[in-house]
Amino acid sequence: MASNDRQAREERARLRTYQARQEVHVRKQRRRTRDNVIAVIALVVVLTLATAAQLFYFSGGPGAPAAAPTPTATPTPEATAPAGENQGDVPSADLAEGRTWTGTLTLNDIPLGVELDGAAAPQAVSSEISLIQSGFYDGTSCHRLTRENIWVLQCGDPAGDGTGGPGYSYGPVENAPADGVYPAGTIAMARQQQNGYSQGSQFFIVYEDTTLTPDEAGGYTVVGQVTSGLDQLKAGVTDAGTADGGTDGTPAVPVTITGFTIQ
Repeated sequence: MASNDRQAREERARLRTYQARQEVHVRKQRRRTRDNVIAVIALVVVLTLATAAQLFYFSGGPGAPAAAPTPTATPTPEATAPAGENQGDVPSADLAEGRTWTGTLTLNDIPLGVELDGAAAPQAVSSEISLIQSGFYDGTSCHRLTRENIWVLQCGDPAGDGTGGPGYSYGPVENAPADGVYPAGTIAMARQQQNGYSQGSQFFIVYEDTTLTPDEAGGYTVVGQVTSGLDQLKAGVTDAGTADGGTDGTPAVPVTITGFTIQ
């Protein structure tokens, strides 16, 4: 009889031990499941934020200069300027002197002859003259290339990702084509969508005829044109496409401004 009681107690003890182990196992499983769910949610949030940031920086368009590959988007600079007023120490529009300036923009040792029209876009050209003469552009990159509907190479951002500028912003839009057509060789200023006072240091070179639909702020300020070397730029840079093979992104061939002179 005592032997049977002892055996029963031992069986109950084993059962309790088994049940305790099972409960610990179930708790661990639940914790792993919870942790996995949290990890997935965190990953989704990170990817969503990264995608949103990329769209913000790369789909500004002629209504936003850092542009998406649609006729309403083009290049886009730092997004800090309030619409309707200049910010910071903007160079005087008198610097442009109402005349044509000539010079050379060198990208990856490819020299592009350029002309800047100080009469048609005095404020923008004055800003460009000031930045060029101060050496601001030296060593900066061309961070964005578009290859569908919009054919532009966007340059002049010291941050290298579409978010940087010279520490000031200005407007309004000057010398934008009334028909929205930007012929190959056009040099124009990038800006935020709906904000004509967000121009800074970022500019874009149109390497094939492009039509950009204006937004409420207008079109894009045309500061000048490439007078020579565009074919070499296409062969050496734009024909290679983007790094990821898409229609809007970082150029597959890294592009650096190795020189910029004007007179």
